Amino acid sequence: MARDLAAPVAPLPPALDGELQTIAGPDGTRIGYYAAEPQAAVGAGTGGSAAGVPLLLIHSVNAAASAYEVKPLFDHYRGLRPAYAIDLPGYGFSDRSDRRYTPRLMTDAVLAVAAGIAARHGGAPIDAIAVSLSCEYLARAAVERPAAFRSIGLVSPTGLDRVQPRFGEPGGDRGQAWLFAVLARAPWSAAVYRGLTRPGVIRFFLAKTWGSKNIDEGLLAYDIVTTRQPGASFAPFFFVSGFLFSADIGHLYDALAVPVRVVHGTRGDFTNYRGLARYAARANWKVDVMQTGALPYFEDLARFVTLYQAPFAALREGA
Repeated sequence: MARDLAAPVAPLPPALDGELQTIAGPDGTRIGYYAAEPQAAVGAGTGGSAAGVPLLLIHSVNAAASAYEVKPLFDHYRGLRPAYAIDLPGYGFSDRSDRRYTPRLMTDAVLAVAAGIAARHGGAPIDAIAVSLSCEYLARAAVERPAAFRSIGLVSPTGLDRVQPRFGEPGGDRGQAWLFAVLARAPWSAAVYRGLTRPGVIRFFLAKTWGSKNIDEGLLAYDIVTTRQPGASFAPFFFVSGFLFSADIGHLYDALAVPVRVVHGTRGDFTNYRGLARYAARANWKVDVMQTGALPYFEDLARFVTLYQAPFAALREGA
């Protein structure tokens, strides 16, 4: 068993203005998520109107990840349609236990929450938006259960930085066991974790995400608190060691049959999307670029919402 290296400084407040709920994953993992839904939508069929279709938001995965990363979208949609946002395992109010964190664990969490949401809304498929590395988990979920999703949105997706995406062993990951041992099991692991989660270091990586020093200060403040909660140190070492990256993401992107909406920015560390050329001509894919960093809705919410919503009718016809 690894030692919990997080040093609590304050209880974790909710990241979003929604009702905190929990659901159990296939292996019993506790998964937390936020819910905000128009009262008339609960238990009602979704029909064809976007106003009645539930939307699931999935934050990224990194050393300081949280549902706060999707706050502008949650705040925007919560008054317009049923809006949900997951805390992935290892983060937020979900299980942060000492365990192996893998793409399978994350995908199962997405599927469990998606199924729970659908059950509350007449069983119809939902829309979902994922950010960065979590796009890989949403893609896997949509390939495995396409009937569960009306559409998926991929914001700054990973796995597309090469002309040929990764076509590794199905279900495999890119984990480096030696690196994990060095980071998490060695006597200096506490110093490594403190180094990853110092306020100045978190600010540095957010600036790389934004491609600018004009980061969201609220996100920074929440990142600092969430990295100091019990169990917060376990998932980040699996992330840094590559275990949360899918070896087979090329197979997954190739197999997507649902409408896929991609939006990415042009600044910061997340600007290489050469692999998107492989999908640009597909009828069910639509790609747009914003002059922002990797979290474009923080910088220009109105533009992002317009891009995300407008093309879906045509994409669904193509799919």
